[in-house]
Amino acid sequence: MEVQALLITFREVLEALLIIGIITTYLKRTGNPKYTKYVWLGAALAILASIGVAILFQVVFTGFAAMGSEIYLKIGIMIVSTVLLTQMVFWMASHSKDLKGNMEGKMNKFISTGNIVGMVIHSFLVVLREGIETVFFFAAITGGNIGAAMQGWGAITGTLIAVAVSYMFFKGTMKVKLKTFFQITGAFIILISAGLLVQAISMMQDVNIIGSVMYHVYDITWLMPEHPIDYAHYLRDTGVAPLISGDVGIFLKALFGYSSMPSIEEVIAYIGYFSAIYLLTTSRSPKKVKAVENKAAENKQVVLNPQVK
Repeated sequence: MEVQALLITFREVLEALLIIGIITTYLKRTGNPKYTKYVWLGAALAILASIGVAILFQVVFTGFAAMGSEIYLKIGIMIVSTVLLTQMVFWMASHSKDLKGNMEGKMNKFISTGNIVGMVIHSFLVVLREGIETVFFFAAITGGNIGAAMQGWGAITGTLIAVAVSYMFFKGTMKVKLKTFFQITGAFIILISAGLLVQAISMMQDVNIIGSVMYHVYDITWLMPEHPIDYAHYLRDTGVAPLISGDVGIFLKALFGYSSMPSIEEVIAYIGYFSAIYLLTTSRSPKKVKAVENKAAENKQVVLNPQVK
């Protein structure tokens, strides 16, 4: 859980700081430093709002737990988080290249019209989006105990690393291509997302929401059980200890959805998820996008000048 919290917090906090940093740097460079306080005001309000969302989420989850229905909420959170994580990776991959230009364009519009409220709201929404995503992801990886994730070393370390990286980035002591950076962190996020999807399917089968054609495609408990309890049971039943500790298994399960005895539906979902990601990635590659744009430009030219063949 802590490694997941570190990765997620690092990514979300860094995204927010990069965008806020781009805005405030631009305001200072264009001789409008007086507006930076409004940007930070919006960011501070968003942090408070995110804490409020986390508290509200915890209250709702506790209510579900009191009704004995928390398992259904956990499944829902995992599925929603999978969708959000996947969307987040693709959104940042497609916008990181033009992120700076987009932010500067919006600031120009706010400055020229004197729209201070719009400036505050814009920075508020940018940070709030990252805050709400973090709340969802923490709920997914902790099974609803958001406070535990916020207080753990993973979230704190992720936040500190993000602050340090963004500071070095804007001080010019760190040269990193944003697109490359988000591709690398995005790969880890995709692995976490696939793990959440598989865990959601496993939980649905545990409570008989869905069945299974084949409950165990293979069994490698002898190699590495997915939980210390499974390790103890295997040792008790066979008299032989598995080769790898169940502590490693539970770590990989939490991080990537590892299972020593997956059902056929879990295997299909895992492979299917990566296949879908691959198809989406290749269909949106820069070469294909450029080819589509060139084709559209050619068609437009033919329409404007019918004599062109």
